[in-house]
Amino acid sequence: MVAIVAAVLFGLALIFELAGYSVSVVTPTTLSTAGLLCIALHLAGIGTSRPARRGRR
Repeated sequence: MVAIVAAVLFGLALIFELAGYSVSVVTPTTLSTAGLLCIALHLAGIGTSRPARRGRR
């Protein structure tokens, strides 16, 4: 789920960059940074439907 949010953020950043559009806080750089944060959370296992693997006893 977090990876989908990252894809949407990267898509918005690309559209903003191509259009030359930026609001005072929402810039393509901000959206890219938020997308990278979401990818990092996804790779860490946060937002997945399955629990993290645990070692067997």
